[in-house]
Amino acid sequence: MPILTVLLYVVLFIIALLLIALILIQPAKSGGMGAAFGGVGESVFGGKAGSHLTKTTVVLTAVFFVIALGLAAVIGRSSGGEGDDLREKLLVEEKAAGESK
Repeated sequence: MPILTVLLYVVLFIIALLLIALILIQPAKSGGMGAAFGGVGESVFGGKAGSHLTKTTVVLTAVFFVIALGLAAVIGRSSGGEGDDLREKLLVEEKAAGESK
């Protein structure tokens, strides 16, 4: 596995863990998990933490999707020959079926 693929997997995993933590820390309107931990978000980050946590969550989510798409592109290019071989096999089979009629 190329080093770039491994690096992207590691970064994606770290961002996923950060997103989980940020989402659980954020206070919900009806309490939710934020209230279950005793309002950890407000006591640690201050009263205006909700807007900062929300902005950070949005940014990390965007970075998560960009890295996921980049990882898909890297993996697709590294194994791109398999689809071409399958396409060629199907064309040969279609020609053979057409000649046998």
